[in-house]
Amino acid sequence: MDVVSLWPLTARAAELEVFGRVWGTARGRSVVVFGSAGVGKTRLAEEFLRRAAPGGVPRVRATASAAAARVPLGAIAHLLPAGVDLADPVRGFAQVASVLGGSGPARVVMVDDLHWLDAASAILLRQLLDAGSIRLIGTVRAGEPVNEAVELLCADDAVCRIDLAAFSLPQVEQVVRAALGGVVGRQTVRRLHDSSGGNALYLRELVSGALAAGALASDGEIWELAEGRMAGTPRLVELIDARLRSAGPQGRAVLELLALCEPVPLADAEAVAGMDALVDLEAAGLIRTRTDRLGTELSLAHPLYAEVIRADIAPLRRRRLLLEQTGRARADGAAHGLDTRRIAAWQLEATGQAEPALLIEAAALARHAHDYVQARDLLQALAEDDHTTSTRVMLGEALWQLGDAVKADAVLAAAASAATDEYEFLAVTMTRAANRFWGEGDRRGTFELFEAARDRVTDPACLKSLRHVEGTMRISAGDPRRGLALLEDLAEEVEGAGDPVAWLNAASAIPAGLSHVGRTAEAMAWAERAHRVHLGIADKVLFAHPASQLISGVVALTAAGRLAQARETAEAAGAELAEAHAPAIRVWMIVYLGCLELLAGRVADARRWFAEVAALARGLSRTSAMNLALVGLALSAALLGDVDAAELAAAEANAHPIQPAFGHWNALAEAWLHVAHRRDPREARSLLADAAERARDSGLLLGEALLLADLARLGGAAQAAPRLAEIAEFFDGALIPALAHLAAALAADEPAPLLAAAGELAALGADLMAAEAATAAGAAYTRSGDPRRAAAAAQDARRHLERCGQDHPRTPLLQVSQATASLTEREREIAQMAAHGIPSREIAETLHVSVRTVQNHLQRAYTKLGVTNRGELTRALR
Repeated sequence: MDVVSLWPLTARAAELEVFGRVWGTARGRSVVVFGSAGVGKTRLAEEFLRRAAPGGVPRVRATASAAAARVPLGAIAHLLPAGVDLADPVRGFAQVASVLGGSGPARVVMVDDLHWLDAASAILLRQLLDAGSIRLIGTVRAGEPVNEAVELLCADDAVCRIDLAAFSLPQVEQVVRAALGGVVGRQTVRRLHDSSGGNALYLRELVSGALAAGALASDGEIWELAEGRMAGTPRLVELIDARLRSAGPQGRAVLELLALCEPVPLADAEAVAGMDALVDLEAAGLIRTRTDRLGTELSLAHPLYAEVIRADIAPLRRRRLLLEQTGRARADGAAHGLDTRRIAAWQLEATGQAEPALLIEAAALARHAHDYVQARDLLQALAEDDHTTSTRVMLGEALWQLGDAVKADAVLAAAASAATDEYEFLAVTMTRAANRFWGEGDRRGTFELFEAARDRVTDPACLKSLRHVEGTMRISAGDPRRGLALLEDLAEEVEGAGDPVAWLNAASAIPAGLSHVGRTAEAMAWAERAHRVHLGIADKVLFAHPASQLISGVVALTAAGRLAQARETAEAAGAELAEAHAPAIRVWMIVYLGCLELLAGRVADARRWFAEVAALARGLSRTSAMNLALVGLALSAALLGDVDAAELAAAEANAHPIQPAFGHWNALAEAWLHVAHRRDPREARSLLADAAERARDSGLLLGEALLLADLARLGGAAQAAPRLAEIAEFFDGALIPALAHLAAALAADEPAPLLAAAGELAALGADLMAAEAATAAGAAYTRSGDPRRAAAAAQDARRHLERCGQDHPRTPLLQVSQATASLTEREREIAQMAAHGIPSREIAETLHVSVRTVQNHLQRAYTKLGVTNRGELTRALR
């Protein structure tokens, strides 16, 4: 794909609006765009020129340059009329103004890089502006020196100055999405923004280079960037090289040091080059400084500089620079924490090896900082004889967190064999169980580990920790009652008094278990407690990132109906996990965020989240989140009417194990795929009813309630409402009672309860279901002959749908309620069945009426809907 040719002018609406407003006034004679190199000044000015000179308005363009600036009028010589004598500038300039003036509209002149304009050109343009002969559009590189004449040209009251900033993160997303013509993963957007610094030119070259290298690709749902360093284009390297060329030999040495080791203390940079060289580099915008109570550090001014510089450093010079900096860091006597990690990394890069003690210390520090990539790299550099049980546990966990579940299990199996006491063995077993359950999705193998561990462990405290860890897995395996029973004594335990890792592990699952059985207030309290405790001891234990505790907190908030708070929590925690490079946990946070958006009715947002997590999960060797991610993608696509995409995702999901605690999403996806295919709605209702019964038997009340709610939405309200009302009696929080009220209102088909249910759901943020209830209320008002209230209900429905986003689904309740507002309940029921292709005789047998009665009801439905046959009926109801 030639992305350069497709690159749109996007995310500059504010600047275009300012230009349109200014250019349309009599005073708007000049617009000058100021900005740094590559920010997009020229592209924006060209769009200004296009808009400024419609129809037959004359327009011309000039580009100033350093070479042209040495010749008077060199930049604009081609604009001057033939035959004008400029030997006398006063008379010559007057002639130019006279010739260019004429009786028509003023010419529009665009001058790129005004800061290079020679004084004569600037004075002539100024006179032409004053005479009304031209109108000027120009660009100026911010920070460049200009002569007095150019400064006068740009400083007039009639000149509109537009300062063009680098793209923000949302603007980068907008631009890249427009260029690629599809949805782009949020993490990919962030990487492109951070690497380009928001510079439009750099961004374009990064995208072009990634496309050419195959590193930026779409799976049909979403564009994602592969891990690793981004490959720009040769043009990008040339641009950056030209920028770096201003550094002399001493300055280049500092830039190389920073490219390998940034940030670097000021004293270390001074050891490579004098202060004068550093001052020059800062003045040229090539480095930046940061000062705090610990001192002053230097780093490169742009993230892409390091990539280009590193590629130019010869291997032996690289080794020398790294080892010299290692010596300086050790000599200052302050090598600890981050310095220890950096020293170990520098030694590894320089020589391929480092002292075992340094590697282990640095890996432990990296692990405590949740830098799993560095922890893995440092631990894998250890010789086999230098490994201990604890280093193997640390390596196994890092591999699991990075999604390499198979290799993690092999490392942890070796650690189990080498464990010398029960506490070491317990630590290995807990990490190995987590990897098997969450990484490999091997539930049977997980519980076999617990059985084997009980045969080896005799210490009561260890047995208790094993029981707690098993309880967490039982909850996620779809048996919340048994899991909570195994964890019952945890509430009495002082946080982390025994085994803090086992406590944190168990505490992370309790909120989800309580949510499944309807105790959402306790669930939210537990989630808050677990997160608080985790933050307090995170630097003392080897356990997952503290943000992982918020996953079950999101489940609890969602179950309680606090959707906005759940969304805010999930997005913030997801950003933390992305920063920590913990994909194995982050996939679960994104999955639950997608499920939350489905409940909220923001189906297009949900689809994007599921597409993003599916792409992320495909990059891991295994993850048990894959099935739920693909099921969510299938459900989202089905709700949006994209049947092909839904079927593809559903087929791929079948190749991955189901997460039992959230198996209701699988049934929901299958049911809505039936609806998307416009099959017999009874099949979808039967699927939902059977799945709800299974959820009830397992004690998964949250899943049962969600299944029953969709059963009601798909025409089974009378069947779903009684059981939903029972669940709502003891399920605390606002969500399940709201769903029960919706089912009851749909069963009664009375407008007032339907509107009340719509308001209740809207207050929770469940806007799609609120729109459905309001639409059904409007249809009921229409049937009762109250058009005013029907119109008001329809307006409410539109407001609710607007909050679902531009691409909102058209569910049967939204469509059928509108199309059949004038039908009786029996006419509507028979019309729906006929529209799905069910023969009259079968309809009669199902409803226990005669075929003649079915035909009579159909005929009345035809008359009310203005159709004459089943084909037209189907189109009307769709």
